[in-house]
Amino acid sequence: MLSTRLSLLKHVGRVRCLSAQVHTACANEPMKDYVKGTPERKGVEEALDKMWNSVEEIPCVIGGQNVESEDVRWETSPFDHGHRLSRVHHANKAMLNKAIDAALAARKEWEARPLEERVKIFNKAADLIAGKYRYELLAAGMLVQGKTVWQAEIDIVTELADFYRFHAQYALDLAAWQPLSTEVSSNKFVMRGMEGFVAAVSPFNFAAIGGNLAGTPAMMGNVVLWKPSRSCIQPSYRIFNILREAGVPDGVINFVPSTGPDFGDAITSSPHLAAVNFTGSNATFSGIWKQVAQNLDKYITYPRLVGETGGKNYHLIHKSADIDTVVNCSVRSAFEYGGQKCSACSRIYVPDSMWPTVKEKMLETTKQLKLGPTNDFTSFLSAVIDGKSFDNIKTYLDYAKSNPNVTVLAGGNCDKSKGYFVEPTIVETSDPHDKLMTEEIFGPVVAVYVYPENKYDETIQLVNGTSEYGLTGAIFARDQGVIDTTQSALRDSAGNFYINDKCTGAVVGQQPFGGARGSGTNDKAGAPSYILRWVSPQTVKETHNPITDWRYPHMS
Repeated sequence: MLSTRLSLLKHVGRVRCLSAQVHTACANEPMKDYVKGTPERKGVEEALDKMWNSVEEIPCVIGGQNVESEDVRWETSPFDHGHRLSRVHHANKAMLNKAIDAALAARKEWEARPLEERVKIFNKAADLIAGKYRYELLAAGMLVQGKTVWQAEIDIVTELADFYRFHAQYALDLAAWQPLSTEVSSNKFVMRGMEGFVAAVSPFNFAAIGGNLAGTPAMMGNVVLWKPSRSCIQPSYRIFNILREAGVPDGVINFVPSTGPDFGDAITSSPHLAAVNFTGSNATFSGIWKQVAQNLDKYITYPRLVGETGGKNYHLIHKSADIDTVVNCSVRSAFEYGGQKCSACSRIYVPDSMWPTVKEKMLETTKQLKLGPTNDFTSFLSAVIDGKSFDNIKTYLDYAKSNPNVTVLAGGNCDKSKGYFVEPTIVETSDPHDKLMTEEIFGPVVAVYVYPENKYDETIQLVNGTSEYGLTGAIFARDQGVIDTTQSALRDSAGNFYINDKCTGAVVGQQPFGGARGSGTNDKAGAPSYILRWVSPQTVKETHNPITDWRYPHMS
């Protein structure tokens, strides 16, 4: 997997320079196609059938002990919300405080373990994810999160395995760096875990994110309380158990489904809060930040707040763009997984000279998208995650139908009688500041603004200033001068910027992910810099010879 050779290569006067030569062999987990008739397709179908016909009992797990509670809730399938998949115990505040104690009790021994040992555990977990448990993880993503097999594959299998493998590699690479030493003293840089515990708050839309939010801090010697989304509990629980099987000791990660208010109150009121690792809504992250600020005087150390929230992601089309690329990328980005990716395209800017052709092809393509259950492998997208999300999206659809500045070109209908189904919807607005162009909808709805072809420069500024977010964006052009100028002008508009490709689909190790502005703290999961967020470094100097005088040379 990885070999790291340290060499003393240079001698400059009395100073030795420690240099690291790092050789890596980490590669992204290959994806499978799950074509009908293949062994992998059969494996997924068998896992789906087994999971559909059973109910998973999910306790809280605190200090390695299964803990039941009086607050038991059902987890159902979004495309058939009457079908129960999991019976979930939710932690109350007393249980959360017990989890904090359990984490703190496990900290000393876990943090003291060599990094190499911890890394081996997470590499083993990656192998289990990609091998032994691949099909049941996919089934959980398909049935609980409402993902097609392809969307589940790029989430709970390949991305999660990549997170563990690449972050393990980065950790070893970073540990190989050491400061300068001299003949009279030696220096070393120690990557300690943080003092206290990390609170991991994970979203429904990517199980891999949950595995990373809890797993990477633990890899670096921290102890964790993991609160999964109420709509992604079974996939998260399966990941948690894989980590235990791989060798993560009891108490290092504590699995505590709970309500947001109970969890937020418990973690922010503890003096031992070291960090929050969060993915979710702006409102929730801001609320946690405010609670931390209100309790700042009680903490042993300043808590680190790492968050990825939302986006109002754009595709900006230049007149030189390839139309088929624009259409295919826009349809995929807007509608795959029902527009429920933080990076999903939800606003498009098209020049008036191209719009008739782009519109015709987008409508033609959208008509071919099948909306259905994910255990039907011909579905392109399925139901949105839950009733709350459905109702929120419906308010935007109703608004679009009633607004004279908006034309619904495709879709616009929804039905939650059995599942939370929303048609892939394309709307055109004459107002570039309409709320359909500015607010995050988190569903299969994309708004188009048609701009005058000769107003491209002004449109760039419009794109940059329209939204509070700064997560992802893409430009489509074949004129290299336009590409360079646009990229420079939109430098602050997106943490992940794409050229002639859709604004979704970041791959660990290739496109580290995150954005600034209202989209979060832009700490870039999947990059070496992310690892440093989960350590509290210590510098150690050791002087080898006795200090025989208190005077300095100039005093003689």
